[in-house]
Amino acid sequence: MTLTEIIFVLTGTCAILVFGGKIASLIMMFITKLFCPLPEAFFTSLGKWAVITGGSDGIGRAYAEELSKQGMSVIIISRNQEKLDRAAKKIELNTGGKVKVIAADFTKDDIYGHITENIEGLDIGVLVNNVGILPSQIPCKLLETSDLEERIYDIVNCNVKSMVKMCRIVLPGMQQRRGVILNVSSGIAKIPCPIYTLYAASKVFVERFSQGLQAEYISKGVIIQTVAPFGVSTAMTGHQKPDMVTFTAEEFVRSSLKYLKTGDQTYGSITHTLLASRSPHSKKVAGSSPGLVSWHFCVEFACSPRQDRAVHSYLGPAE
Repeated sequence: MTLTEIIFVLTGTCAILVFGGKIASLIMMFITKLFCPLPEAFFTSLGKWAVITGGSDGIGRAYAEELSKQGMSVIIISRNQEKLDRAAKKIELNTGGKVKVIAADFTKDDIYGHITENIEGLDIGVLVNNVGILPSQIPCKLLETSDLEERIYDIVNCNVKSMVKMCRIVLPGMQQRRGVILNVSSGIAKIPCPIYTLYAASKVFVERFSQGLQAEYISKGVIIQTVAPFGVSTAMTGHQKPDMVTFTAEEFVRSSLKYLKTGDQTYGSITHTLLASRSPHSKKVAGSSPGLVSWHFCVEFACSPRQDRAVHSYLGPAE
């Protein structure tokens, strides 16, 4: 066999493996119960308690309610005591489960001692790092952001530092047995977003940190997964009307938990996975047309009477 033939064979083999892997992944997305089933008592087998940051509203509260339905007691952490109390009462009413609240502002530095004191000694089986904020409610370039120095500080503390610190607090107990850490990123991390550069970059950190941490602790039986939604109807996204692309928070959480054992990252649904696969950065070919995500994003942004909502619909969760 000549060198040219060997190169063609190797290239063909690689192509088959790559596309075969993608097809297999897509099949797994459709029939997760067959390939990656979760036992009926899976979550309660991890521990008694689940901790959710940014748990007073949106995706965070949906995680708290769903895990409570699964039989876990939940701790929701957010900065607004009144919203926390309302959320706790609603979850307890809907599920009959136990809910504990901790008021903490994740843009601040001095909160982690208080959090540690309130969860110390508890059997924590699940941690959901969901809390996050936008640099501004109106899309703008970095240097046009109001109070930029303060916003940089807040974004780094809330979107980046909070995740690392919460893992630092909870992971030591989990590695003694097992557990699940879900770090909520955003589909926007896959797509450069010039008018929300700081936010998108913070979500890229979430993904890379999670992937590295999973490699370090997978042998301890700890599942660490990035959850990267695209459109979810929450207060942060202007309560976009749910459709084929945009889910309610409850729908998205129920869907994403089905993919808990499918790998170190999930987009939470087949629809959002297809959007991610059509990102312009998933296939860098000279002269290729923009991906589905960019096209959908640009059209909605241009046509929306509230341009900030058009952008927010792709930014994922916040507190």
